[in-house]
Amino acid sequence: MREAPVAEALAEFNRLHNRELECALISADEEGFTVRFTGTFCTTCGFHDYFDDLQILLEDQHRLVTAIEEIDETAGGAHVRYVLHA
Repeated sequence: MREAPVAEALAEFNRLHNRELECALISADEEGFTVRFTGTFCTTCGFHDYFDDLQILLEDQHRLVTAIEEIDETAGGAHVRYVLHA
């Protein structure tokens, strides 16, 4: 996994969304990575939109094409597993 572009994308995402939520890398391997999303963001109508926004940021700015493999909702947000595509 290319950790530097992911770290840069997470920092940019946090800068853009810092009033609603924060995300952090919690694990990574050769196939992908898992991000923890926490905060006061809306958990009804647009909850999954944040996960898609990170995906778009990764692709548009860092040329990392990903797919969301799993979303594990938690009390304060979610853990989202992204897998890398060639």
